[in-house]
Amino acid sequence: MTATVPFAADPRASRGRLYPEVISTFRSPFQRDRDRIIHSSAFRRLKHKTQVFIEHEGDYYRTRLTHSIEVAQVARTLAGALGLNTDLAEAIALAHDLGHTPFGHTGEDALAELMQPYGGFDHNAQALRIVTKLERHYADFDGLNLSWETLEGIAKHNGPILDAEGKVLKPPLPMALAEYNAQHDLWLHTHASAEAQVAAIADDVAYNHHDLHDGLRSGLFDENDLMELPITGPAFAAVDAMYPGLDKMRRRHEALRRVFGAMVEDVIAVAEHRLQAAQPKDADAIRHLGTTIIRFSDKLFRELKVIRQFLFTRMYRAPSVVAMRAEVTQVVHDLVTLFMKAPEHLPEEWRGDVALAASDTELARIVADYVAGMTDRFALQEHARLIEGSQAWPQAPYQV
Repeated sequence: MTATVPFAADPRASRGRLYPEVISTFRSPFQRDRDRIIHSSAFRRLKHKTQVFIEHEGDYYRTRLTHSIEVAQVARTLAGALGLNTDLAEAIALAHDLGHTPFGHTGEDALAELMQPYGGFDHNAQALRIVTKLERHYADFDGLNLSWETLEGIAKHNGPILDAEGKVLKPPLPMALAEYNAQHDLWLHTHASAEAQVAAIADDVAYNHHDLHDGLRSGLFDENDLMELPITGPAFAAVDAMYPGLDKMRRRHEALRRVFGAMVEDVIAVAEHRLQAAQPKDADAIRHLGTTIIRFSDKLFRELKVIRQFLFTRMYRAPSVVAMRAEVTQVVHDLVTLFMKAPEHLPEEWRGDVALAASDTELARIVADYVAGMTDRFALQEHARLIEGSQAWPQAPYQV
């Protein structure tokens, strides 16, 4: 969809790519970015990476891939309704979780702890590292050579990284982000484009919706529990009033689609009001407003906090989930420790990088890249093979 407001990102005015390329005759720079992300190895691996439940626990639970697709769908809807550039919003949404480790936030927490002496680990910065360095398919450059606007959105869709004086707002500054920004300034002191902010709020809409859906399917809570919560309670009541006696699965779906719709409509209404008040003249005016322009209303935000606390208690910290967290945390610890002590266990295509590593920090960065890129199933396979000495999991090839 063509952007219709002056503060939308204009592909004709893009700040370009780190490595200049001939402009496509039939795709805009942002469409090209989207296509490169979809065709990347890291994007395909998301299908076997955890959202909340470990990838092999059930065929119906969301994975990082299905989550990313849902986020992209919401982002296109919001961007289209607000007259923004839907292609840029979609590209950022599709890329936003590329840097996630196996086993979801549990895997990230484990890897961040292990990498603390070596510059830390952050999945947003790792996504930037993947699309600027680790994807190695093109003859002329490492990474995907995405446009400045897409890279900016990946780096800071959750807000500025630096203040106006260049001080890190939430130290430490991830090493991967600092390294790339040194050669290609992403304006870390400003907010991101409206399209990047749309991708960020689309992430919130998607996971608030599908975590409720997956939690119900898992049996960790039921519809009666949701009847006691804001947003979900009125949604179930509305369905019951309109469709008395509706069967369980249809009732559940009808209620949660109303929750989904309420979030989307709230974001659009708030954004329209804030944009009308701000009257930004161009895309850079959005970056310099000093505040997030795409957000939930205060009322809905408070209600979503109640739901998130409920999910934290009943789902994210449910005994069965906690038990699995402990198991997969050990898997990550064991793999990183092994590869740091014996990097010869890394695949052959990684050994060239290992040979060039001049310090423990550089080696740790390589190990973190390798382990972070693993899918759930591959991490379990390699742990069984290398740590447990078992071939219980069939070995599968893997490379970044």
